[in-house]
Amino acid sequence: MPNSYSAQLAARDLAVVWHPCTQMHDHETLPMTPIASAQGAWLTGHDGRRTLDAVSSWWTCLLGHRHPTIVAALKDQLDRLDHVMLAGFTHEPAIQLAEELVRIAPKPSATRKPAVIDPADTDTSRTLTRVFYADNGSSAVEVALKLSFHYWRNCGRGERTRFIALTGGYHGETLGALSVTDVALYRETYSPLLLAPIFAPSPDAYEGEPGESAADCAVRRLGELRSILERHAHETCAIIIEPLVQCAGGMRMHDASYLTGLRALCDEFDIHLIADEIAVGFGRTGTLFACEQGGIAPDFLCLSKGLTGGTLPLSAVLTTAHVFDAFYAEYSAGKAFLHSHSYTGNPLACRAALATLSVLRDEPVLERNRVLSAHLAAKLAPLIDHPNVADVRQTGMIAALELVRDKEMRAPFPAAERRGLRVYRHGLERGVLLRPLGNVVYFMPPYCITPDEIDLMVEVAIEGIAAATK
Repeated sequence: MPNSYSAQLAARDLAVVWHPCTQMHDHETLPMTPIASAQGAWLTGHDGRRTLDAVSSWWTCLLGHRHPTIVAALKDQLDRLDHVMLAGFTHEPAIQLAEELVRIAPKPSATRKPAVIDPADTDTSRTLTRVFYADNGSSAVEVALKLSFHYWRNCGRGERTRFIALTGGYHGETLGALSVTDVALYRETYSPLLLAPIFAPSPDAYEGEPGESAADCAVRRLGELRSILERHAHETCAIIIEPLVQCAGGMRMHDASYLTGLRALCDEFDIHLIADEIAVGFGRTGTLFACEQGGIAPDFLCLSKGLTGGTLPLSAVLTTAHVFDAFYAEYSAGKAFLHSHSYTGNPLACRAALATLSVLRDEPVLERNRVLSAHLAAKLAPLIDHPNVADVRQTGMIAALELVRDKEMRAPFPAAERRGLRVYRHGLERGVLLRPLGNVVYFMPPYCITPDEIDLMVEVAIEGIAAATK
């Protein structure tokens, strides 16, 4: 179709659509990009221009766009059942998906010993065995927060009403999820409406002391967390963390030993651990789940984004029999978890998720990712010496570059200069979707990306950085 059709669509869009995470005024000078189709790692506009999706469309298109296994599953499911409410009814895709998630979920360490032992506990009571469905990542976090609070209430511990979160963490933009988020861009405006969490210092290796390794930083931050727990554990429901990578906070990364130590502290002080693997799950960090690298299982595991391969909205919260049993009673006891979403466990979304998991199970995806991750690391290595790049960091298929005004002092560019936006504009001009987080240029491509496409992605980013920092 001619370019004029794309222009028409852009004009129609701007007349009626309010876009997410966008100052709409920007589009007076920043062209809207209508997309007609997608395949693999590429988006195609109505004018035929192709754009490499280097951020997996907000980290969702795990295996690439329109993966044939997922497309076939959706077509088959649409001929059978589109939707049915999951209250009082069930269906095979929801059951099968829950079974598969329980099967692959991180398993607790054999040495895990919660501080408060219930005589009814068995070796499996702390294993993730129950799945609660929701619609999206923020909703999954809401479910986990409410379940944790409600668990303690049902156990007669109603004084536990607070949560501990990490500085720099991001967990979503609904009010509960935003309460445990520490990114001022999203949180500041709504702070009067939010819960009052306790923020513990992040083990972010970039913020480590001079000469301190990532592992040393983790040890120091665990010590600081212990001090917080000594003061506040009695009023705390849970601590929530993005394992290994704090994504929306700037792709900040920490050592896996922090997870091991965190699990031990949660057990010692008898509080829940919520692992938000919404962005980092399903192979992003090099293992199926990031928690595996710390050898831990959480009390609540939040999953979304890549769960359906980026095709349909779905999220899941996994928890333990220990938690489930605290809600299991006669209705008159008032212990039921009366939380619902209209599209909970949608059959189409569940089939897409089952297809995604089948690809991860049946194909050597993680092995290929290790090769691709190594190739990406090699292409990024020259940027270590770039005068405006203070840090080149990578965890699996996630990599990030920290742009700064002064490398020696690690002095950032003023946020108002919007240097990252310049990288984004350059990327679009060159046919690569790069959407920096402030002054952090990052890469989170779909797993179907090729080495040549990685070369293009990095090449365009280097050009964009040069244009943005001159």
